[in-house]
Amino acid sequence: MNRAILMGRLTRDPEVRYSSGERSMAIARYTLAVDRGFKRGDPSEQNADFIPCVAFDKAGEFAERYFRQGMRVLVSGRIQTGSYTNKEGQKVYTTEVIIDTQEFADSKGASDGSSSYQASTRPSPASASTDGFMNIPDGVDDEGLPFN
Repeated sequence: MNRAILMGRLTRDPEVRYSSGERSMAIARYTLAVDRGFKRGDPSEQNADFIPCVAFDKAGEFAERYFRQGMRVLVSGRIQTGSYTNKEGQKVYTTEVIIDTQEFADSKGASDGSSSYQASTRPSPASASTDGFMNIPDGVDDEGLPFN
């Protein structure tokens, strides 16, 4: 089984290109800085891995429209390796995650504010009614709620 699930921050805005041909398709490339969750030795030592990701078609269009540098996102996909020969004749090996699903990991208020889109609107605990349940504001789709 080849499955990768990652949560990290975008190191820059996605780079998007469109394929040529009869049916144009978006191809978005971005890098996630994924925290290792532990520190060894020197605290100034890098404690994150930088994982290249590729999203195709609708997922690529979504990344182009809504993903911005610094946003924390959750992705899942498969790891794909490859190689090519560069201009100097050296063989270069590549590893990237081919995205199946991607979503926001923070609410708009928790991000750095660079995004104008909010994946879901969640009410704050202060909006709870006297019966102990939260009031769900109008316009929230069922997909944004943590239950079906």
